[in-house]
Amino acid sequence: MDKGLWKWISSSAIVASMCCLPSVIMVMFGLASVSTAAALSDTLYWGKDGYWWFRPTMLGIAGVLVTVGLVSYFRNQGVCTLDDVKRERRKVINTSLLAFTIAIIGYLIFNYVVLEILGIAVGLPWEEDAFWN
Repeated sequence: MDKGLWKWISSSAIVASMCCLPSVIMVMFGLASVSTAAALSDTLYWGKDGYWWFRPTMLGIAGVLVTVGLVSYFRNQGVCTLDDVKRERRKVINTSLLAFTIAIIGYLIFNYVVLEILGIAVGLPWEEDAFWN
C-alpha cells in the first residue's frame, strides 16, 4: 500500500473518533473545563440530547474515506474499469479487506487506548469506564 492510502486510513480513524477527540483537545489547550468536556463527550458518544445521529454519521464518513482512498489507490495502480477489477479481483479484495481491517483496528486503538489514556491524564472522568477495568 502506498502513502496516499495510509493517509486515508489514518484520517478515517481520526474522523471515527470525533466523539471523544474534541473533549481531550479542549481540555489539553485550556479551552474548556473538565466537566464541560466530559459532558460534551458523553453527549456525542452516547447520543444524548438528540445527538443520536452523530456517532453513526462519523463512522459512515470514516467508511467513505477508506472507500475513496481505495478507489484512488486502485486508479493509480491502473485498475480503472470494471473489467480491470474483474481481472485483478484477488488483489482488489485482499487490499480492500486489509485496508478496512487496518482502519477498524486503528480506530479501536486510537479511540479506546490513546484517547482514553490522554483523557484520563488531563482529568476527564473516564477511568471507571476504561476497557482495562
